[in-house]
Amino acid sequence: MNDARPTRIVFLDQAKEEFEQLNKMVGSQASDGVKNSEEIRLLKSINQKVGLIKSNPLYGNNIPKQLIPRGLNVTNLFRVELTGYWRMLYTLRGNEVEVVAIVLYLVDHKEYDKLFGYRKK
Repeated sequence: MNDARPTRIVFLDQAKEEFEQLNKMVGSQASDGVKNSEEIRLLKSINQKVGLIKSNPLYGNNIPKQLIPRGLNVTNLFRVELTGYWRMLYTLRGNEVEVVAIVLYLVDHKEYDKLFGYRKK
């Protein structure tokens, strides 16, 4: 994306709750001396992808409009794959001053499938 506007990342609703809970868990594990866990890897993966989105807001896989769940009420949706089969879903909004990447969901694969109405075979 050739755009001089800065990109701001905002976590909303489910994503904000999940991110805060994950930060608490990792903080607790760090104080207990844990250096490597699934939660630590997931938080590191989220932070890495946030950095990539800040440098290129179109980093994630664009989800076709007809596949966006109706309840989300967004016109664009991007998916980023995280460690451990987790997914981060975000939408982009912007104005003349900045681009805002709004993270809507941080979900595991099972919840992602449920959100999009995918069924097991």
